[in-house]
Parts: sequence; C-alpha cells; structure tokens
Amino acid sequence: MQLFLERGLRRWSRRLLGFIALVVVAPAVVAQVAASVAVQAPRLYVFDGGVLASDPARYRLTEAEVDEVPLSIAAYLVVHPRGVLLWDAGAVADTERAGGVGTEQRLLRADGQERFVTLGQPLLEQLAAAGYSPGDVTYLALSHLHWDHTANANAFAQATWLVRQIERDAMFAAEPPGGARPETYTALANSRVEIVTDEEHDVFGDGTVIIKHAPGHTQGHQVLYVKLAQTGGVLLSGDLYHYPQERTMNRLPTFEFSEEQTRVAREDVEAFLARTGAALWIQHELVAHRELRKAPLFYE
Repeated sequence: MQLFLERGLRRWSRRLLGFIALVVVAPAVVAQVAASVAVQAPRLYVFDGGVLASDPARYRLTEAEVDEVPLSIAAYLVVHPRGVLLWDAGAVADTERAGGVGTEQRLLRADGQERFVTLGQPLLEQLAAAGYSPGDVTYLALSHLHWDHTANANAFAQATWLVRQIERDAMFAAEPPGGARPETYTALANSRVEIVTDEEHDVFGDGTVIIKHAPGHTQGHQVLYVKLAQTGGVLLSGDLYHYPQERTMNRLPTFEFSEEQTRVAREDVEAFLARTGAALWIQHELVAHRELRKAPLFYE
C-alpha cells in the first residue's frame, strides 16, 4: 500500500510540475508558434514605445483644447505572406535605456534641444514576444527622420530600407536636421536600400500594404496603409498629425519643413481615407493608443 501511494504521489507531482511549466511558458510558446506558421493574410502588431512629454503650443493648440498633453510613441510590425515590415523604430534605443519601464529619460536632439520620454518596454523584447527577431524583418520603413521614430533603426540594418531619396540625403547630410539623432541610424548607411519614388508604393505587390508620400513635416515624410481582412483598412499617420485636434481644428505644428506641403498632404490623405474607407490611427495620440491591443496580440 505504501509503495502504491508513493508511486501515485510521484505521478501527481510530475503532472503538477508539467502544468506549472505550461502556464509559465505558454504565452511565449503561443507567440512563437503563431510566428512560425506562415500567415495567409496581413497581420499588424502594435509596439508601445512609452510616453513623450509635450507642449501643445508647438502644435498651435492649448492644453485646454487637447484630451491629453503627453504624446504616445509607437512602432508597428506588419507580417505579410511575402515578408515582414517594421514601421518606425521608437524614441529610445534599447541599448541606451536609463532604466526600466516608467523611467523618465532625457535625450538630446542634434540641435541640442532636450526631450523627455517615460520608457515603455524595450522594442526588441516586444518583437520577441510576438515571435520575431530583427533578422526576421524583411523591410524597414521610417515615417520620417525625427529622433522619436528612428531610435532602434540600427538594430534592423540587415533589412531592406524603404526610403525616399530626399529623406535619405537629409539624414546623412553633413549637418543633419535638428530634429534628428543621427547616431540612432548610422548603420543604415550600409543597408540595402530600395528608393521609393511612387506616390503610393505597393510594398508586397497586392495592394494590402502601401507607403504613401505625405511631405511637409519633413521633405520625405510618408504614411502607411495596411488593409486587414477583419479589421479593415488602417492608415498609420507618421507625424501628419500629432493630436486629433490638429485635424478637427485645422492646426499646423510650428516646426514643419513646409506648411504648404503639409496642407496639401493632409488634403490628399483625407481623400485617400474617403476613397478606401480606412481608419486613421494618429501614432502620437495617447488616448487612442492606450486602447489599442499590443503585441503579442495583433490585428488581422
């Protein structure tokens, strides 16, 4: 009888330990399995890059006119049957983080101006949670050259960089624009480059992922359209807008490369939204960004 009880106890213990191990590793395993299975239609993962301290006056708005003063920082992964695209790369490089999630970090732009970011989870950790590594990324596309969109670009230098010539030239000029941090993208100088020339560049050739020219904020600024089977069309704004009130109240930032180009780009994008029925996701809109599901969850 005692021997029988001991054997039963050992079997029960092994099962319990196996159950505990499954609970602990299950999220990572699910993400890895999901990533290893070839997708049949585009998926969109949202990465949270933390929160950027802001001043609405720079956007010709007041604090009373906006829902939240701080701005969100986001990056996105588009997984397509023909490849993987990373859109934007965050504000603080994983290699220069001053602390963990919630830490406030001070950064200096090329022009010496300081900015403050409350850190989110490291980008590469979020990428891994979704089941991917930098080596899995086929294409890198940045909405534009500003520091809060390029931070982890060096980690994806092996990808093919989709960029407009005028933006690349500005990034590697002898005197880069003041809003840049060139040290975050130096490795891209040696990347394989695909120069984007079309106003609407069809990344995978099937109309589901389109990089659309929207100059004004910078010379080569662009936005990204993703057509999802269940969610519908989504257009990622880059910095075409920062606060939704810029859109509803027709306000422009004070630091555009060309205000006239931005006006034209906004009109063009609004016509594109009407034509496609896509929803506009303002990348810096903190209120809306909080509501989005984050990786390893995804939209499809």
